[in-house]
Amino acid sequence: MANISMMETALQCHPLSESGFVEAIAVHVDRAEDGRLQMKYTLHGPIDEICFPEATQPERTDGLWKNTCFELFCGRADDGSYVEFNFAPSGQWAAYAFTGYREGMTELACAPPHIEYTAGKGIFEMTVTVALPESFRTVDVMAGFSAVIADKGGRTAYWALAHPPGKADFHHKDCFALQLEARSAA
Repeated sequence: MANISMMETALQCHPLSESGFVEAIAVHVDRAEDGRLQMKYTLHGPIDEICFPEATQPERTDGLWKNTCFELFCGRADDGSYVEFNFAPSGQWAAYAFTGYREGMTELACAPPHIEYTAGKGIFEMTVTVALPESFRTVDVMAGFSAVIADKGGRTAYWALAHPPGKADFHHKDCFALQLEARSAA
């Protein structure tokens, strides 16, 4: 487990995922003093084969994980509660709070994240800036970064920093593989 406030790390494809259409995914994360996280997800591979949702009005939308999207899971190490954010290249997003492992899910009240992306030959980059909940802003948090990537042929690959045994499960605490240190304004 690494302690970070800023770093870049590679996501791993789940061993049971359909693969071959994504070569690598990295995430660069920076935690600001004011409780914001800025993440840049970088995907390498034949991106013209990936099914990206069409750009639309940026709004809260459920079910984004059913298509290509990027995710953040974040929780305090001292209890089982956590939050989940989903970010789609379309500009749509979702945010949920959980009281425990897949329990007590409620819609998380939060400001909309800022999402922008660029694409080129063999590379797709999406930068997201999101404010953490107030209770996470001044403490170290455990974070899991993940991605669901769907291709135009109907295959889906699940990527995360770490995977628990069995099927892909981004809610599992094994996926919360980075400790993001609180940053104070000095």
